[in-house]
Amino acid sequence: MLKRIFQHFAARVLTAGLSFAVVWLTARYLGAAGRGQVSLFFTDMSGLVLLAGLVGGSSLIYLVPRRNVWHLLPPAYGWAVMVSVAGAGAVYLLRPVTPEYGLHLGAITLVQVLLSINLFLLLGRKREWDYNALTTAQAALLAGALALAFGAMHWLNIRAYYYANYVAYGLPWLISTGLLLRLPDAWTSHRARRRVAARELARHSRGAHLSNLLSFANYRFGYYAVAYLADARALGILSVGVALAEAIWLIPRSTALIQYVALVNAADKRGQTYAALRGSRLTLLATAAAVGLLAAVPAAWLAAVFGPEFGAAHGVILALAPGILINGAGMQASTYFSGTARYRVNNRAALLGLVVTVPVSLLLVPRLGMVGAALGMTASYTASVAYLFWHYRRAMSAEWPDLLPGWGDVRWLALRLMRNEE
Repeated sequence: MLKRIFQHFAARVLTAGLSFAVVWLTARYLGAAGRGQVSLFFTDMSGLVLLAGLVGGSSLIYLVPRRNVWHLLPPAYGWAVMVSVAGAGAVYLLRPVTPEYGLHLGAITLVQVLLSINLFLLLGRKREWDYNALTTAQAALLAGALALAFGAMHWLNIRAYYYANYVAYGLPWLISTGLLLRLPDAWTSHRARRRVAARELARHSRGAHLSNLLSFANYRFGYYAVAYLADARALGILSVGVALAEAIWLIPRSTALIQYVALVNAADKRGQTYAALRGSRLTLLATAAAVGLLAAVPAAWLAAVFGPEFGAAHGVILALAPGILINGAGMQASTYFSGTARYRVNNRAALLGLVVTVPVSLLLVPRLGMVGAALGMTASYTASVAYLFWHYRRAMSAEWPDLLPGWGDVRWLALRLMRNEE
């Protein structure tokens, strides 16, 4: 288990570094206003990707160990097409965007969702190396394509970002499709079995994914508040601060994903919970160290790296730091409830966070701008995680000190590293 977590974490670190390169390239070459345009497009796309996950998404990991891949893939693909087309059309009708924006939004969203479906299917079959390799390749292709467009071609326009995404998601999707074709699952004509699999996929995905949609609203409501109550420049600076802070989540997300795969495949669910508790404590310790390091980065360094406009992102990072730590801890609890199909706990926690972030953001953004949006995110994470941890403690039959790291956890980790055990 420990070796798998470190392998996945290493891939996430590399992917985070490449994502940082994308943030740097778009900020440095397009400026704060251009970075704001990129952030709004990416946020719209992320929302549609989550809607596509209502039939598919991470529930594929839960179902594919016991279902035929080719029974799960068609309904997931069909829903992806519907959401991409209808979602992009809705954005075009409801917001003042150009037809070009809507077309690229729908097309890029579709390619991204098709890739994510393939990757979830591979991961559910414990093809973790393939999952990590393709995820890293996608990030590398995006960074490389942008570097070529901005640096060598001097194409300093958001269109360069659009076309870079086609390359970054399209090539890994083709490769992942080839890997799925090599799985031993046979395509069968049993329509009844395919219908059962489709219904099961929709049922699990709706329950599991509603919390993801609500969490997305918690994470990104502040972006829309800044876009409409401030300007694109403020949104660009906010997005850089948020990107740097949320990069720390690669630590809890790596451990949470591996624990989720282990939990859904475990025969002894109860026995797996003890490993989950220790993983939660070690994750909290590592996340706290990373948050402290990021908060210590001076504003002058941010301005030197991203450009003079982005020194103000330091205030965003400080406002977000408590929320990043708190939500990082909450990811472990959320993963436990997903792995045991107790989706309502996650849904209620996310809904509570949304109830907090909307009024706080609307109150603070007009007064504090992007820092107000960051404070709204922190308030949202605090409310959600407080609810999650209350139920997590009860589900694990644990006391509050059992959720906090101690020297015993550090000694255990040191011994495991020395012995090089899995």
